[in-house]
Amino acid sequence: MPAANGRLIGLAPLSLLSVAPPNLVLHAAEAGFDFVGVRVRPVTAAEKPYDLQPGSRLLAETLARMAETGVGVKDIEFLLLDGTDQRDAWLRMFEAGQALGAESLTVACGDPDLSRARDTLAQMAEDGRAFGISPALEPISYQTVASIPLADEFAVHAGCDILVDTLHVGRFGGTAEELSAAASRAPLVQLCDAPAERPADREGLVEESRSARLVPGEGGLELAGVLAALESGLAQTPRAGTQLPVSLEVPNDAAVARLGAQGWADHLKSAALVLLGERAMR
Repeated sequence: MPAANGRLIGLAPLSLLSVAPPNLVLHAAEAGFDFVGVRVRPVTAAEKPYDLQPGSRLLAETLARMAETGVGVKDIEFLLLDGTDQRDAWLRMFEAGQALGAESLTVACGDPDLSRARDTLAQMAEDGRAFGISPALEPISYQTVASIPLADEFAVHAGCDILVDTLHVGRFGGTAEELSAAASRAPLVQLCDAPAERPADREGLVEESRSARLVPGEGGLELAGVLAALESGLAQTPRAGTQLPVSLEVPNDAAVARLGAQGWADHLKSAALVLLGERAMR
């Protein structure tokens, strides 16, 4: 059931990356989340791959847990555009996403040739329409598309979405004006916190992003400001009056080891309700 003034609240796969999708759904349901994101393609060689292609046992088990709990899948991930031919990979991802009922597929851009990357994203968006799934380009502080305006320019060119992540907005210095202008193309916002001070180098940014984020309200990022800017932008669109879904993307290896998977999911949901509840009362 949607909480915090009807807003859908989800659990991103990176928050519990070692948990298989069927169990992620169960943990999310127990904590009271409305939806999950699912990683259908590993990002690093260290990750365990999950076969969620149509006909797979794991897909069937995931769909069964979704039916039992009512927890849906809004987004799948993750593809880094790197300048190579990745069309076979994204078509397989679209197939898995369609089977799960996903609406968006998260991508980022590491291709130094921005003209080529724009065209690649446009081809991906065209392919995704047959599956009912839109690419959502996430500007990431240590990749080649590392700002809201550039990501939004790509999204307009390709006819796709933009994914806003509060960590990266804080690290590359996104402004309220930029967020408001891009809000109509945001299917959801990924929520986490972090220390106010930016890591000193790319290695630090990568490590923080993948395994050392903080729970909303436990760091120094301006989370309420990001949400307010996005909602201000939405108010000027046909989506006015709707609540932008939030997904808790808070990987923190030490905290998961200490609290366990369910304890971490519970803690994230509680923190999200506090943050969103505080905003609702203002």
